[in-house]
Amino acid sequence: MPEQVTIIECPRDAFQGLPQFIPTETKIDYLLSLMEAGFSHIDFGSFVSPRAVPQMQDTQQVLDALRPYLKETYLIAIIPNLKGLERVIQAGGIRCAGYPLSISSTFQQRNLHQDLEQSWKVVDDLVARAREARIDLVVYLSMAFGNPYGEAWSADRVITFVDKLAQKGIQQISLSDTVGLAKAQEVHDVFVACLKKFPEVHFGVHLHSRPERWEQPVLAAYEAGCRRFDGALYGIGGCPFAEDELVGNIPTERVVHRFNQMGITTGLNESAIQKPLAKAREILERFGKDGRME
Repeated sequence: MPEQVTIIECPRDAFQGLPQFIPTETKIDYLLSLMEAGFSHIDFGSFVSPRAVPQMQDTQQVLDALRPYLKETYLIAIIPNLKGLERVIQAGGIRCAGYPLSISSTFQQRNLHQDLEQSWKVVDDLVARAREARIDLVVYLSMAFGNPYGEAWSADRVITFVDKLAQKGIQQISLSDTVGLAKAQEVHDVFVACLKKFPEVHFGVHLHSRPERWEQPVLAAYEAGCRRFDGALYGIGGCPFAEDELVGNIPTERVVHRFNQMGITTGLNESAIQKPLAKAREILERFGKDGRME
């Protein structure tokens, strides 16, 4: 049988940094088009302060509109703390909460206004509450393939963080490159080490990249054994701390095309994703500058 991968579409990451607010109705229409196209795993929103991320202030309204159509859709929402998880639980219909943790203390402070000691306490609280509520929890471990802030980085440091997460009961970890630094060899080596040492953990990859660099790190992760890939149609999004406007999300349509060429099952039909792809292009043209991966 052909190998199978899980594609996680991330409109939340695509849209959260766009300069103009996307109307709630437009978000709902787009998310419904993703579901109709066959996307089964969607990182759709976040429960964070509207002052921190104004674009996500309507996550609850979006969820309420989607609820009748969810069926088996695996919705993921990003949270910064226990309060965010409580909102996810209260909302209902969300299968997984995602917590961003960075190997870089500088980035963690910039991103969540938490130092690492505070963040580890948050992880403890999240694990206990998620287990009690029977909701999945994924940790996005950023700076997993390099650190631009002059802090110590090594594959061993990544292993140390993963080991601590695994000991705390985290079963899903997405190794992340939020600033577009990842080189294929580093991606390969980190995944080989993690998959060998922590076979009980489900690993994924969340990469940001410049247009010409997306394919090699994605294939390096696959060749090392990763089978869960985040992306965003049209390559929209990225990290505001990357200080490089060409760094965006990995373009899902290209990942699907490449895997299909390789005979790898994605569960997605390239023709079916053309409709949401066109909608993504329109949203970008209306509400943000063009960051498409040419």
